[in-house]
Amino acid sequence: MIPSITRLVMGAGWVCSVGLALAQAPAGNAPTSLPLNDLSSFKAAGSNWRIAGDASADLVQNGALTATKGTGVLVNLPDKKSATDLQSTLQHGDLDLELDYMMAKGSNSGVYLQGRYEIQLTDSWGIKGARTGDNGSIYERWDESRPEGQKGYEGYAARQNASRAPGLWQHLKISFQAPRFDASGKKIENARMLRVELNGVPIHENVELTGPTRGAIASNETAVGPLVLQGDHGPVAFRNIHYVLYNKPRPELINLTYAVYKGRFQKEPDYKNTPPEAQGPLTQLSTGVTSIPNEFTIRYTGTLRVKEPSEYVFNLGPSGGGALMRINNAVVIKPGEGSLRGNATLPAGDLPFEMVYAKFVDWAKAGLGLAVAGPGVREYSMMAANEAGGEETDPILMDAPTNTILRSFMDLPNVKNDQGRTMRVVHAVSVGSPDGVHYTYDMDNGALVQVWRGQFLDTTPMWHDRGDGSSRPMGMVQRMGRPVLALRKLATPQTAWATDTAGTGYRPKGYVLDESDRPTFRYLAYGSQFSDQIRVVDNGQGIRREVTVTNPAGDLYARLVEGKTIEPLKNGLYSIDGKAYYVRIDEAGGATPIVRDANGGKELLVPVRNGKLSYSILF
Repeated sequence: MIPSITRLVMGAGWVCSVGLALAQAPAGNAPTSLPLNDLSSFKAAGSNWRIAGDASADLVQNGALTATKGTGVLVNLPDKKSATDLQSTLQHGDLDLELDYMMAKGSNSGVYLQGRYEIQLTDSWGIKGARTGDNGSIYERWDESRPEGQKGYEGYAARQNASRAPGLWQHLKISFQAPRFDASGKKIENARMLRVELNGVPIHENVELTGPTRGAIASNETAVGPLVLQGDHGPVAFRNIHYVLYNKPRPELINLTYAVYKGRFQKEPDYKNTPPEAQGPLTQLSTGVTSIPNEFTIRYTGTLRVKEPSEYVFNLGPSGGGALMRINNAVVIKPGEGSLRGNATLPAGDLPFEMVYAKFVDWAKAGLGLAVAGPGVREYSMMAANEAGGEETDPILMDAPTNTILRSFMDLPNVKNDQGRTMRVVHAVSVGSPDGVHYTYDMDNGALVQVWRGQFLDTTPMWHDRGDGSSRPMGMVQRMGRPVLALRKLATPQTAWATDTAGTGYRPKGYVLDESDRPTFRYLAYGSQFSDQIRVVDNGQGIRREVTVTNPAGDLYARLVEGKTIEPLKNGLYSIDGKAYYVRIDEAGGATPIVRDANGGKELLVPVRNGKLSYSILF
């Protein structure tokens, strides 16, 4: 007999999250890299394609992209002699794909899954609302027989424009499900883009594709096909191409039955001597087999048909109670262990399956989630499609149709405080603009915390239930590292930059609004008054920061940015963190910028000579 089912109360309300990857994915689903030492991973590459060590694109000049010698980067430089697409030798069905790419200014390219379904890649920097031809969008289908103006159809614009500037590396993640065919070759299910993320922002979820998009390698659909990179519309570079193939058969549940036992059981019921309240056959797992609101147990039995012997990972998520699971007469998930996750090495064949769900938390809604994954098997739900996996929280989202200000806590992922915990900015002011470019300012340090493009804020953590006072940016975020005071007195240009305001006399003085409700922040330090004005650059291409100081000290410096790398370009432009974003010095009063080593990386400093400094962050 197993331990008491009611021990599972400690996990009540935990909901199984069926996503695109397990927290502990099977080893067989580790990504495979597409080699970029040469072009052998591709078929008959045209002369417009080459392998390089790095790529750079000009921020201003159309079509200007250059490559350096080396390996690891795939570059397309089309010309009149050659402007061909590139087709992989890899053939894929269901696939997770992840890669970096760089666009030249004004350029256009695309990634075709199975050579047939295109995710558009283009220079959409500064475009406020994405269209079907913009970066990250699913390109439209095309039919010449349709009337003019209607030939293109079923394109899907990205939810928001999460694009970076030309010459910056962008990151694309695609989870693709291939079309399904029966034994006769007839299509029985359309292809889907299960999820697409651009620069960390979800831009598509569960989009059904009725057929190939325009420019596909063929008009038919197949179970497998190649990756195709578009090469006839402009310069583009790719690197870090990784993929996971899902080409193994899924385990499936058959011969399912259920039995409902009314009451709160301290241990599993004696099934032989306890008559069920209801019982019968099932086609899919569901808690909807009973109308009893609380204090009941459902026992599911059946057969797990395993076609491919392997190690599988199971996620079991009961809502309002607890659960356990046995496969092949062995306990795979024990009761009372909060993660409700289990691994099982299963042979091929028909294996006995048993799962028990006990509902005993009266205020929670009944619900159950069960997901499974294995080598070559993408995590999927084994529950009925309409199964309610617990209570869902409606998100509380904040738009910025006008210049908008919200004060909240702001957590900074990957930034640690002195105690080694995730840093929380407790006096954060987030400023949204109708141009779709927003930023967060730290009143405690006079620091620019982050900038982002797209939608404004998710305030669900702040306002739902009791809330924790925090909000989260919703668009493509560029974080500026640990918040520190932007201007300091330094004994020498090599003096270390302090991480606190001790000894500076720093005192925040709030902010004032202009006629358009845009704030200018003010503070005192070193006996001087500082004015810190941040405004959106024209066309939403970034933000411009202007700091004015009354009676500045002679040894005052501004620290514009830190990064692993800082590369000087031209016209006051710097590339930060390996082409993640740009900093442009707009006005420095004739002072010479300093790039120096600091904390294993680099810092960009500018002496403040005439009491005024302005620079832009372009991303």
